[in-house]
Amino acid sequence: MDLKLEGRTALITGGSRGIGLAIARALKAEGVRLKLVARDAERLNRVCGEMGASALAFDLSLAGNINAVVEAAGDVDILVNNAGGIPRGTLEEIDGAAWRKAWDLKVFGYIDLTRAYLARMKKRGRGVIINVIGAAADLPDPGYVAGCMGNVALNMLTRCVGAESVRHGVRVVAVNPGPIMTDRFMQGMLGRAEKRFGDKERWPEILASDLPIKRAGTVDEVASTVAFLASDHASYISGAAIRIDAGILGHMR
Repeated sequence: MDLKLEGRTALITGGSRGIGLAIARALKAEGVRLKLVARDAERLNRVCGEMGASALAFDLSLAGNINAVVEAAGDVDILVNNAGGIPRGTLEEIDGAAWRKAWDLKVFGYIDLTRAYLARMKKRGRGVIINVIGAAADLPDPGYVAGCMGNVALNMLTRCVGAESVRHGVRVVAVNPGPIMTDRFMQGMLGRAEKRFGDKERWPEILASDLPIKRAGTVDEVASTVAFLASDHASYISGAAIRIDAGILGHMR
């Protein structure tokens, strides 16, 4: 399917690794001009050099850097909010400082960039904002309380803003990936296998027993969905969050 994205410009946060990098590659293959944001300047510059993308090395957990990124990137057709990972832990285990630091990057980073680019896109009468959130928004987990709450908030941001923005030609949508084979996910699996079996190398057994199709998703499966949502083929989708989890939610309630 030709997504007809050639010539458009995308800004992707957390674009130097994992899901963000896969999204960048998927959009690059469709002819999209890329501007990637990440904290690790060395890695970001290497990735952008390989892809012919513009590198914006900023830590988006610092509020002043949001405006700096917008100023450096200028107008874009597609914004992909993807930066940030919220640590696991119960209410007792995650202290206020760690909670706020994680939310400053993922929750308020998404909010502030959405606010900034929504105004620009409304003025131009077009644009798409895609929030990469997470399936924990739909699955209460006492051991991931900060992440569950943050994801719920971002889902509601998507639904509230996306319901109104379409009046101005701007769509706001989200994807909620479940278990996706990233470096961060792999580290978690090794830890779970060590805890469950006393042997971290037995992590494939957890996937086989816990997941309905016995494997984690791939970053490319998420990226393909994001590319579709960025295109005019998805022009009737706004204010919605799409789960990418092979139906795992139905097995865990």
